[in-house]
Amino acid sequence: MLALAALAITATEAVAQKQAPPAPGTPAALKLPARRTYKLPNGMEVTLAQYGVIPKVAVSLVLDVGDIDQQPNEVWLPEMTADMLLEGTTTRSNADIATQAAGMGGNVVAFAGSDQTTIGGEVLSENAALMIALVADIARNPKFPEGELARIKATRLRTLSIQQSQPQPIAFEKFRSVLYGDHPYGQVFPTEAMINGYTVEQFATFHKANFNASRAHLYVVGRFNEAEVEKAITAAFGSWAKGKPAARKPVAPKTTKSVSVIDRPKAVQSTVLIGLPVADPSSADYTRLSVTNNLLGGSFGSRITRNIREDKGYTYAPFSQVSSRYHTAYWAEQADVTTAVTGPSISEIVKEVDRLRSEKPTETELQGIKNYSIGTFILGMNSRQGLINGLQFKDLHGLPDTYLSGMTTRISAITPADVQKTAQTYLDPSRMTLVVVGDRSQIDEQLRPWTGATP
Repeated sequence: MLALAALAITATEAVAQKQAPPAPGTPAALKLPARRTYKLPNGMEVTLAQYGVIPKVAVSLVLDVGDIDQQPNEVWLPEMTADMLLEGTTTRSNADIATQAAGMGGNVVAFAGSDQTTIGGEVLSENAALMIALVADIARNPKFPEGELARIKATRLRTLSIQQSQPQPIAFEKFRSVLYGDHPYGQVFPTEAMINGYTVEQFATFHKANFNASRAHLYVVGRFNEAEVEKAITAAFGSWAKGKPAARKPVAPKTTKSVSVIDRPKAVQSTVLIGLPVADPSSADYTRLSVTNNLLGGSFGSRITRNIREDKGYTYAPFSQVSSRYHTAYWAEQADVTTAVTGPSISEIVKEVDRLRSEKPTETELQGIKNYSIGTFILGMNSRQGLINGLQFKDLHGLPDTYLSGMTTRISAITPADVQKTAQTYLDPSRMTLVVVGDRSQIDEQLRPWTGATP
């Protein structure tokens, strides 16, 4: 019996060795649904798109209000203003908001980011008009109830405490502060005193100064009665004051070499973060940069991941990204590595960057990365909210419709020479910012090649 079993296993292995995985098919082009964009008389933009077959609709109000509008002593004020929006309006309590959204077959959220604040959610199609009215009330008529402020502060203080106890957020805070300095993009964490000092009057003042029709774009995507939705939009938003448009603050990120080491005594790992400013989405190079990133460190099969994870076992989940804000972007590789190999890990990351700058990737390697890039792009756009996210990104950066509809074509046209040139143009290790969070008693000596001396 054992002999027969061994023969069966051998035969199975032989068949498995002969069977090659199927060749990947030709990536499909993205076909955007028909949509219509128009402006209300007060300047508010509206985009309507019929999408999918499920009777649901996503309603998303996007305002050009975010961290970009905060003052140096107002870090997280935009985020906390968004938190407070859901705590009640002049006609609805926070319980009313949650209950009414649930009764529509969905929920409603509000959150702020670097450049924009979003209010919205998904509900059953039959409730599209009701959801539009609810979103408008939240955006236009917040009450900022004093009784909810202590709870909002306590939640944000817990979040701050957790983030400042973890090496990854600490590294990113330092990295962003080096790149952007006193610009709002460089202000990542507030102090506890800032959070404790915020008042409902500050939220109301910030709201009055920044929330208006000229900064607003409403996206409605899904299955809905267009005539009813247009009527609801006019009724809910038509009387909103136009206000002043967003005043963008110019940004000039630092592009010279920098090394920062943050001590974390007895840490068994070091968090390494290395990167630099690159082309932002308004550049024709941005798509090539995104694909180059996926090949270098932005996908599970990327070069840096294979090197320091698979081959050497220095880390478990390294990753790189191209992170963008209005008219600026940066590339960064982040890895949590064993303390003893902090220096070698940095060396291997830089080695992979240099290798891509000096040698073109093969057609086979690049094709796999292009297939991955196209697949993740299409997958990301393949939902109601995903489509809104894509349109929102395009509109924030002032990009044409072809940015989305032509994405798969642009990716497919990228050549190995394009990737090498992109790396040569943007990914210069001699201009990179390096941040390391770890046990300095163990890593200072390892960092001598980068610091020139003990930091």
